[in-house]
This record gives sequence, C-alpha cells and structure tokens, in this order.
Amino acid sequence: MKRREFLVRTAQGLGAAWLASKGVLDAIAATSLSGKFNASDTVVLGKTGIKTSRLAMGTGTVGSGHHSNQTALGIDGLSRLLLHGYDQGLRFFDSADAYGSHPHVAEALKHVPRDKVTILTKTWARDAAGARADLDRFRRELGTDYIDVCLMHCLTEGDWTERYRSVMDVLSEAKEKGTIRAHGCSCHSIGALRAAAKSPWVEVDLARINPIGAHMDDDPDTVVSVLREMKAAGKGVIGMKILGQGALRDRQDEALKYALSLNVLDSFTIGAESKVEQDDLVRRIAAAA
Repeated sequence: MKRREFLVRTAQGLGAAWLASKGVLDAIAATSLSGKFNASDTVVLGKTGIKTSRLAMGTGTVGSGHHSNQTALGIDGLSRLLLHGYDQGLRFFDSADAYGSHPHVAEALKHVPRDKVTILTKTWARDAAGARADLDRFRRELGTDYIDVCLMHCLTEGDWTERYRSVMDVLSEAKEKGTIRAHGCSCHSIGALRAAAKSPWVEVDLARINPIGAHMDDDPDTVVSVLREMKAAGKGVIGMKILGQGALRDRQDEALKYALSLNVLDSFTIGAESKVEQDDLVRRIAAAA
C-alpha cells in the first residue's frame, strides 16, 4: 500500500471511530438515569462487607515510578485534597505503591477516624517474598495496622491466576491474619480480566471502563459483559478510566452517566487534581439524573 493511500485510509478509520464515539456520547446524553446518585452514597464492595463511598479519590493520574499528578501536589497538598473530599462524604482513598501516594494518605489518616475510611492500595509484587515485603512496608508507609483492599497491580497475563499463585497465597494469608480485609486485582488486558472473573480468589476487581473504549482492555460491550459476570459472582467491581484518561474531559457528564447507568460498578475512582475539580465531580454526579 502506498504511503498516501495508507494515510487516507487511516484518516478515514479515525474519522469513523470519532463519529461512532460521538454518536454513543450523544445517545447517553439523551438518556435519563432511573435513580438519584451522589458521590457520597454508601456502597458495599461485592460480598466483602466493606462499606465505602461511591466515588473513590484517585491518587494516580499519570501514575508510575512512585509519582503522579496528585503526588506532585506534595504531602500537604494531596492530604488536604483528600480531607476536603472526606468533608464532602467521600470515604474511599485509592492509592498505590506505583503512585508514591502512601505518605500523602498517611498524613490524611492522622486527621480522620481510621475506621471511617477505606484504604485501597496495589502491589507490583510477582513473587511471595516481594508480596510479604510490600505488605509490611505499605502498612508502615500508610501508618495503619491494616489495609482494607490490596490488589495485584496491572495484571496483563491471561494465566496470571496460575503464574502468580504464590502472591495470591500471601494475600490470602494476610486476610486470615487481619492484615488486609479483601484482595483482588487491577487488570490491563481482556485475558487478565476474564481470568479475574472466573477466579473465586478475586474479591475485588479494578477495571477500565468508559463509553468510547479509551485506554480499555477491549470494546465497552465486551468489557461490560465480563464485569456483569463478576458482579453475578459477588465480586466487588470498581471502575477506573471513567473519563478515558482525559479523552472525555470535555464530555464528563456523559461519561459519568454511562458509568452510573451500567448497574455493574459498586464504585469508581477518579483522580481530581484540585479542590475545584473535586467539587465539580461531586456536583456532576449529583446532577447526572
């Protein structure tokens, strides 16, 4: 294929995808939700018994290498943002070792009752020794005796339930000891997501979902079908990439309405970078109906 023909076909494909996405968003905008939702609604994560808020405060926008847009605010800046959300009824702190946000969460925890917030974090450990070391270090960094939800971070392998069985065993042992309250995973491929849906070990799953398929494991319909399988099995399902990693920044209302309309997400996490953004998210969720 000649370069000019390739460029033309690529442009046509991108144009078709954009039009399809726009059509989906316009259809969502025209629909109405069956009920009223608030960011501070109390939800239960699957069968774990863990009660928390519908909206989790994400700390990992562009998060990697122990850094994120939120941790760039500094320990005082991010802890104040978390406490601002707490004052609005948000009780879910979404952190991870990869984001470097544990010290920031620890500072916020000094000012609120520990049993009133849900702490979720994630480990990149792929062997038993690493998982044990992470759990000990995480609790020290977070300044807490226990972690509510600990996930295996960013799984991509379809056979991860066999390949990383030793890590699963460590997390199961930690739950028995009360070090964590629930375990699960975050998935970054459709194969890993399908494996998580079928695994009785997974109690909580963090899954990428938005109406246009931006930064997702597969197209929205395919992903939603797997999430429904998880939901039917009693797993806690938490949505991420709700705004498509910024792709839906200008269509936030439609993206939020989509997430709320699925009836499959117990909660979802979004990382605000300022009090103004956080207040705006809370307002938009309340106005979605």
